[in-house]
Amino acid sequence: MTTTTSGTSGTSTTTLEELERRATARRDRPSYGHDALIACDRLVRIFTTDGVEVQALQGLDLLVTEGELMALVGASGSGKSTLMNILAGLDVPTAGAAKVAGCDLLAMDGKARLRYRREVVGFVWQQTARNLLPYLTAAQNVALPMQLKDGRKGGTRQKARRAEELLAMLGMSEHADRRPHQMSGGQQQRVAIAVALANNPSVLLADEPTGELDSATGEQVFAAFRRANEELGTTIVIVTHDQAVASEVRRTVAIRDGRTSSEVLRRTEVDETGQESLVAREYAMLDRAGRLQLPAEYTEALEMRHRVALELEQDHIGVWPDDKG
Repeated sequence: MTTTTSGTSGTSTTTLEELERRATARRDRPSYGHDALIACDRLVRIFTTDGVEVQALQGLDLLVTEGELMALVGASGSGKSTLMNILAGLDVPTAGAAKVAGCDLLAMDGKARLRYRREVVGFVWQQTARNLLPYLTAAQNVALPMQLKDGRKGGTRQKARRAEELLAMLGMSEHADRRPHQMSGGQQQRVAIAVALANNPSVLLADEPTGELDSATGEQVFAAFRRANEELGTTIVIVTHDQAVASEVRRTVAIRDGRTSSEVLRRTEVDETGQESLVAREYAMLDRAGRLQLPAEYTEALEMRHRVALELEQDHIGVWPDDKG
């Protein structure tokens, strides 16, 4: 038995045996995101306001491997903050799948979600006032998450030592006994990073952590994130509008209209003279449904609207404007 199909690239004939072989291969394929620390699969989040539905996430796919330091960028309303709130356990997706360090974010009850926020993820807010309690010193702020996790049971000396180590790693030892109002904004953010790392989370999330800082101070805060990533191996995801921060990470993912739209990967290359240079390349993202977001400047330049013609070549796919003739 054979099956005949036709399309933009011509006509092909497929045998029943070939279809069975393909089906078997799909069944034996590892599940999507099986080796990723963060896996978002066709993630949907719909908000309803005054009877009007708004789709903040529209089938978003994202994979983050363990140990990555990456940035999420996107215009206001693109869905990046909604995604961060879901990953932080502060919001629940409407549909799709999302897992972080083996935790199913759609299946957790209230108790499991609280434990998740205390033990699996750390979070740094843009507003420094949201990260630290004003009446506690830096060292006390760092020790507090450990006390909450353990129910304030013993181990005071170990908690104090852990707080000292984190503050020292981030260059804040001399400010350990100061309260937030006695520190600058950049110093507060570095203490906030130590607070987020207190319980040794699998993932550290940061929402515009340099948004209220000048460029020089922002560089110091980002250096603290890099040190945490390199010395502790913590996976870090930063939402940012700051292009200086985005260009400092090896991977930057752009979100547009509730989906991942493009990705920039950076790598270091060494030429024949031994000179090192950072090379960046941008890729368009292909989601699990095979959808591709073409850059607006490309489609406008070729007057692509409503539909395009596709042609399968040996090593690429051609995308052509609709033949109006």
